[in-house]
Amino acid sequence: MVVLVSAYIERFTYAGLFAVLLLCGLGLPLPEDVALLAGGFLVHRGVTHYPMTLMVSLVGVVAGDNSLFFLGRRFGTGLVRYFGIARPASKIQLDRIRDFMNRYGRRAIFYARFLAGFRALIYLSAGSFGVTPVRFLIYDLLGAVISVPIVVSIGYLFGGQIEVAIHYLGGFERLIWLVVLLSIAIYGTRLLVLSKAPDSGA
Repeated sequence: MVVLVSAYIERFTYAGLFAVLLLCGLGLPLPEDVALLAGGFLVHRGVTHYPMTLMVSLVGVVAGDNSLFFLGRRFGTGLVRYFGIARPASKIQLDRIRDFMNRYGRRAIFYARFLAGFRALIYLSAGSFGVTPVRFLIYDLLGAVISVPIVVSIGYLFGGQIEVAIHYLGGFERLIWLVVLLSIAIYGTRLLVLSKAPDSGA
């Protein structure tokens, strides 16, 4: 699949890379990481230049994410229901999602950049439940600045062994999952300790 996508991008070079990444953000049934790997693969082949590929990839990824975010803002919870986050009759679930985004929205936006399976749902929820555009842009950009160079670089460094690149990408995603689980564990432990701490005002 990476080779197939790279063949399309090679025809349109940077414009093709940007278009594919934008469409991935809007729901194109193609993993975004495949497009980023393809971009790195073309750098490896000398078709594109590394700095420009990184810049176009970053702009394309953030543009796609923000397009999804603004779709959430435009259509609100109706779009959230459509994508199956909550059943139409479940107002309690919608309230829980709203509370979650109010409390943990910034972290969720950042971590979602590394978790393809949750990315679209988190971004739609962020737009639907009141996260400000500036806050979304900041935390999405922070995640993209880390994730995009890593995936593009894997495609570049292992361009001659693209299957190895895909293997390394899978390992990277597992590492992010570990970081997320550890963060949850640390946060939960902190809440437990605070809940058992004696009231300082007593």
